[in-house]
Amino acid sequence: MTYARKSFIQSIMVTQNKIRLNKYIAQSGIASRRKADEMILEGQVKVNGKIATELGLQVDPQNDAIKVGNKLIKPVKELLYFKFNKPHSVLSTTSDPEKRKTVMDYFSGLNERVFPVGRLDWDSEGLLILTNDGDFSQKVTHPSEQIPKTYLVKISGEITEQKMQKLKTGVTIPGGRVRAIAVERLPNKETKYNWIKIIISEGKNRQIRFMMEKIGCDVMKLQRVAIGMLRLGKLKKGQIQQLSAEDVEKVFYKFKPEKIVPSNKKKKVHSFKGKKKKTKKTISKKEYFKKLNRKLST
Repeated sequence: MTYARKSFIQSIMVTQNKIRLNKYIAQSGIASRRKADEMILEGQVKVNGKIATELGLQVDPQNDAIKVGNKLIKPVKELLYFKFNKPHSVLSTTSDPEKRKTVMDYFSGLNERVFPVGRLDWDSEGLLILTNDGDFSQKVTHPSEQIPKTYLVKISGEITEQKMQKLKTGVTIPGGRVRAIAVERLPNKETKYNWIKIIISEGKNRQIRFMMEKIGCDVMKLQRVAIGMLRLGKLKKGQIQQLSAEDVEKVFYKFKPEKIVPSNKKKKVHSFKGKKKKTKKTISKKEYFKKLNRKLST
């Protein structure tokens, strides 16, 4: 049974047994378990009218009333997964007190609440997954899973074999010691800048930028192109595509570096489409969200 199928069954089968509060929040599509713990500590969560203060609190899904920000929450009816090509100067968060643009601005037409899995820095771009599946988010972002993320990086400064080897051996950055799973210099017609492909699994804050700084290089552009074996593909900046159960499984496929190398074969991406049909017709994001909202409300 696939991960997506297991998660879906778990989310709709409410049992008599009590579960941890953070898991219940995750199953409600509000946030990952880690973020749910933060919400509990900040006093945003109430159980039967009382503010929850204990992280390990057990709740009864059938009888307890759980509120987040004074809003009653329930486990989601259907799990949703999207891949999104995050543009530069967009925050990977659900809200911003300074009113800067966030990834949620691109999902404004969707009635179901989703949230980003992990993050990409404000000045980075590329593949980001959004979902309402908190357990999935927890699994993808947990350090023990060691899910590889692949980036294309435009750098200033000389990139030598010795420097690439240093990245693979490991360097110390704020947050601890990290290393690259693989580093490869890419063909480049420019003379001023170089391009490399780098694969990491830790996902620490601004990790690649700090790693480049350690070898005397500055990052000019940073784009994530794969999470596990799920690739960004031909998705354009700001574009969204719903993931199938098979796509979701690609995040957890056993990593094989040679398969990360882009193929020369041209593949067409049809965004917002369901089953493959012999047509090139696509629908707008607004129309797609309307259809999806109708489906979720039935």
